[in-house]
Amino acid sequence: MTYLKRVGIDGYMFLLLAMMALGAALPARGVGADILHQITFWAVALLFFLYGAKLDSAAVLKGMMNWKLQLLTFAATFALFPLLGLGITSAVGGLLGPTLALGVLFLAVLPSTVQSSIAFTAMAGGNVPAAICAASLSNLIGVALTPALVALMLHQDGGAVGLDAILKVGTQILLPFLLGQALRRWIGGFIKRQMTLSRMVDRGSILLIVYSAFSAGTVAGIWSSIPPETLLILFGVIAVFLALAMGLMEAAGRVLGLPAEDRAVLFFCGSTKSLASGLPIATAIFAPSVVSAIILPVMMFHMTQLFVCAVVARRRADALAQPA
Repeated sequence: MTYLKRVGIDGYMFLLLAMMALGAALPARGVGADILHQITFWAVALLFFLYGAKLDSAAVLKGMMNWKLQLLTFAATFALFPLLGLGITSAVGGLLGPTLALGVLFLAVLPSTVQSSIAFTAMAGGNVPAAICAASLSNLIGVALTPALVALMLHQDGGAVGLDAILKVGTQILLPFLLGQALRRWIGGFIKRQMTLSRMVDRGSILLIVYSAFSAGTVAGIWSSIPPETLLILFGVIAVFLALAMGLMEAAGRVLGLPAEDRAVLFFCGSTKSLASGLPIATAIFAPSVVSAIILPVMMFHMTQLFVCAVVARRRADALAQPA
């Protein structure tokens, strides 16, 4: 188990898998599903309220001084990734089917991770203030930009994001975040000290979303329509997606002559995608009957990126520890 933790696999990842299996085997139905939906809604609202209360605007402003690095990271997250997603789905979307292909595109427009990208940057000896700024801004902007990019993609495919979805994003995600940020002066310090509470809300809300989404998918019969070979193809697509993103981040950092500590920020913040932000946004935008298939690529990418980033960060830390 110690070895698994060193390479990024911990009990939380096993719990995610368990919620997926539970949602497939024992889905919530009827009144139970309605109650679960309400609990999940308010858990997500609380999650983003805490995000807002914990966001240190001073650290963000300090990190913004390194504008070149911040622009590169932002462009990687919201320009390079979507272009890669469009290219990959154009090439293999027919093998995945329309719903999983849309899930890959949704993955492509998500913001960067927050906690894990900062932790990996610190482990690798990177520029932590710049990582805090990049990850925080990515998620702050992503709350509005991700749904807008999804709406643009759906419009091009003849679909649309409805007004109800936009209102849900605003009331469930954006409004609690802004409220938390407004109250940060008075409650920010207290909430930062309650690490156990923050972790429980963070991880608990994600587990609820996963169970709720996979329950809805089971009730809608979506899993019977996805053959095992398609899931294998999807995993291969996700692996290629992550490899391309990480390879381009590493190459860009070296070609542009960034110092090693800034290259770590670009690598870990520019090539990762947020499960914590992605799942709530998905449940707000997409119909319950398809949301489980939409988030499946995000789940696969999340687990793969944690494993790879943990290995890379550990190797960089070991290299730094070596005598010159």
